[in-house]
Amino acid sequence: MSLHRQLQQRQAEAKPIRVGLIGAGKFGSMYLAQVPRTPGVHLAGIADLSPANARANLARVGWPIERTQAASLDAALKNGTTHVGDDWKALVSHPAIDVVVECTGHPIAAVEHCLAAFAHGKHVVNVTVEADAFCGPLLAKRAADAGVVYSLAFGDQPALICDLVDWARTCGFPVVAAGRGHKWLPHFCESTPETVWGYYGLTPEQAARGGLNPKMFNSFLDGSKPSIESTAVANATGLSVPSDGLRYPPASVEDIPFVTRPVEEGGVLEKKGMVEVISSLEANGRQIPYDIRMGVWVTVEGETEYIRNCFEEYNAHTDPSGRYFTLYKRWHLIGLEVGMSVASVALRGEATGVATCWNADVVATAKRDLKPGDMLDGEGGYTVWGKLLPAETSTRLGGLPLGLAHDVKVTRAVRKGQSLCWSDVAMDTSTPAYRLRREMESTFAAPRLKTA
Repeated sequence: MSLHRQLQQRQAEAKPIRVGLIGAGKFGSMYLAQVPRTPGVHLAGIADLSPANARANLARVGWPIERTQAASLDAALKNGTTHVGDDWKALVSHPAIDVVVECTGHPIAAVEHCLAAFAHGKHVVNVTVEADAFCGPLLAKRAADAGVVYSLAFGDQPALICDLVDWARTCGFPVVAAGRGHKWLPHFCESTPETVWGYYGLTPEQAARGGLNPKMFNSFLDGSKPSIESTAVANATGLSVPSDGLRYPPASVEDIPFVTRPVEEGGVLEKKGMVEVISSLEANGRQIPYDIRMGVWVTVEGETEYIRNCFEEYNAHTDPSGRYFTLYKRWHLIGLEVGMSVASVALRGEATGVATCWNADVVATAKRDLKPGDMLDGEGGYTVWGKLLPAETSTRLGGLPLGLAHDVKVTRAVRKGQSLCWSDVAMDTSTPAYRLRREMESTFAAPRLKTA
């Protein structure tokens, strides 16, 4: 039975999926816009550091005020409304909540939220992919040990890429490459919140008018977010990653099967079975027509002459050899699609993307020369950007994961372009996120190191 039919059945039986949302910012608001239009789902509670802002966002997306005035979570569960507060612990510990949607965008907090939800028997849809990037494999293991489902969020590009990879493999196609699009030129990795709008093509006044967060937008522009999302995909699908970071080959949709081939066949891949990101800009900055900037794609191989003939007969767009075919979605709708994950984990017990191995990592890399006493400001800031590396390389370097490079003091000089190590900084070792990351390294890296 389809997910929608199952949701309709839950609605008819008055047994809705009961959801708790942590974080009602932009991404969370997009999900909130869809909840009233989705049968069989009751968003019982929202926890946000600013309940007033959460209520304002609810009003912005069209929720009637009377639906958000429940005095407690128990009251909301009883009368079908939504409680808005700041106590996330009460939300994840309530026995009636089925699914927690972690939507804060704060990786260190997200780890704590996820672990607490698992401990209370809740499925988790983790929108904060930054957390998944530095400890997703162990989060997945902790969820499995607790008998619950941990999932990436459909609508965000990693889950959509995982879906395409699953389609390909289920149909019997070898995956040659998979990934997303991005607006990229090499010097963007040096961008700061002060330079981001010029690269984006907006004035500071336009950005301020739209209430756009320069640090968040800069995390996309400087390559950190593409590296984070590619890490999540590699760890969920088992695909490999480039040995020295993403290549960002420029290509139109038409040219993706041409560039996402192995180097010896005229493409850019070190080997088959890799993640990559396609740039929407030529090296000279020219905008490529019909780009994949906001979309996702997978390139597959037709291994036999018969399959390649089928590609030709059905006018599938391939590379010149007819061997490689790319399927793509040119757009993703972000939080508007999260309902797919909520329904999948609650009704089918299936994640829409979840780490199965530790293939990839995102290492904090200096945007400028750093000196002792400098404070790292994390993803999208002034000091570091995130570089995608194989997990084996990160382990060998003792690489500092980008997700933990927030409010951390540098203890020795680091050159511009150099990836930081644990020994370069003074870490707060008391956080659950730090402890989980270190446990993941010992759990997942040890077998690799023993066989190397």
